[in-house]
Amino acid sequence: MSWKIPLFKIYWDNEDVNHVTHEIQSGMNWAVGPQVAEFEELIKEKIGTKYAVTFNSGTSALHSLLLAHNITKGDEVIVPSFTFIATANSPLFVGAKPVFADIERETLGLDPESVNEMITDKTKAILPIHYGGCPCKIRELKEIAEDHDLILIEDAAEAQGAKIGDKNIGTFGDSAVLSFCQNKIMTTGEGGAVVTDCEEVFERLNLIRSHGRLEHANYFTSLEPFDYVDLGFNFRMSNLTASLGIAQITKVDKMINMRRNNSLYLNKHLNNIDGIKPIIPPESYYHVYQLYTIIANNRDELMKHLADKGIMSKIYFDPVHLTHFYRNSMKYECELPVTEELSKKVVTLPMYPALEEKDMDIIVQEIKEFYG
Repeated sequence: MSWKIPLFKIYWDNEDVNHVTHEIQSGMNWAVGPQVAEFEELIKEKIGTKYAVTFNSGTSALHSLLLAHNITKGDEVIVPSFTFIATANSPLFVGAKPVFADIERETLGLDPESVNEMITDKTKAILPIHYGGCPCKIRELKEIAEDHDLILIEDAAEAQGAKIGDKNIGTFGDSAVLSFCQNKIMTTGEGGAVVTDCEEVFERLNLIRSHGRLEHANYFTSLEPFDYVDLGFNFRMSNLTASLGIAQITKVDKMINMRRNNSLYLNKHLNNIDGIKPIIPPESYYHVYQLYTIIANNRDELMKHLADKGIMSKIYFDPVHLTHFYRNSMKYECELPVTEELSKKVVTLPMYPALEEKDMDIIVQEIKEFYG
C-alpha cells in the first residue's frame, strides 16, 4: 500500500551516495575492508566505550554477545515480553532460558520490581530494552545486577544517542547492542554493533563474527596463514555497509534533533486530547524518538481511521509471551498484567527526521476528529 504519510522515511543525502559509490568503484574490499574498522572507531567514540564490534544485524550482534558473555544451557536471562522478538529469542540461541518480567508505565521498559521477583539461582543476566528510544530504568536495573552479581546487557537497538543526564545509553551495562536496520536512528540498511569496555568480550566477539578465525590481516588480500581457534559464524558487516554507516553517523546528531523537534511538536498538540496519552520521559531522560508511541483508547479503531486517511500506524509491540511459538511450542504461561494491558493500547505514529509540520498537523487533526 502507498501511504500518504508513511510510518518512517530514511534520511539520506549525497554524502551517503558518495561513500558507497567510492567503495563500489574501488573494485575491491566489498566484503572486508578498512571502512569497517573506521566505522567501529566512530561508534565507540560516539557512545563512549573502549570497544565496538560491527555485525550484519542487531540480532547477530545480540546472539554473539550472549556467547561472548558465556551465557549457556541452564542459565536464565530476564527479558521483557514487550519487545521485538529477537530480544527474547537470543537466550534460546545459546541454549539458555528467557524469563519474562513485566514493564513499568513511565518508560515502558522492564520494571525493576518485577525483575527482582524473577531472579533465581539460575539467573545469569538481565537484558532490558530502551523502548522506542526512551531510556528504561537502567540505573535501578544496574543496582539490581550489581547486588546479585548478574550480567547487564542493554538492548539499545532503538536508542542510539539516548542518555540519562550526561551518561549515554549503552554505557550503563556490561555491554550493549545497537541496530542499524532501516527504520532505526541511523541506518546501514541492515546491520548492528556491540559496544563494551571489556577486552575479553571484545576479543571473543571478533572470533564469533568471523568463523572463529584469528584475524591479523585482511583475509582476502593476505598471503599469511590464518588459524581457527573457536567456533564462529559469518556475522560480519561488509565494507560497503560500513561505508554507508560512516556517512550516516556523521549526521546522527542532526537526525536526532530533527526527531526530537518533531516529537515535541506532536506532544504539544496531542497532549490535551481525551483518549490518548503521549509517552513523556522522566526528568533528565533524553528520548531520541526512534518510535513515536502513544497510549490510545479504542486503539484498533483509531488505526483503521488513520489508515482510511492514508496515515500509517503500527503496533510496537505485541507481547512475545503470547505469540504462537512461546505459548504452544515453548509452553510459556506468564502473568504480566501491565505488559498485556498496555500492549492493547499502544500505537506508533509516523516519525522520521524529515516529517513536515503540515503532515503532523494532518495526523493531529485526524486524531482529534476520531475522538470528537
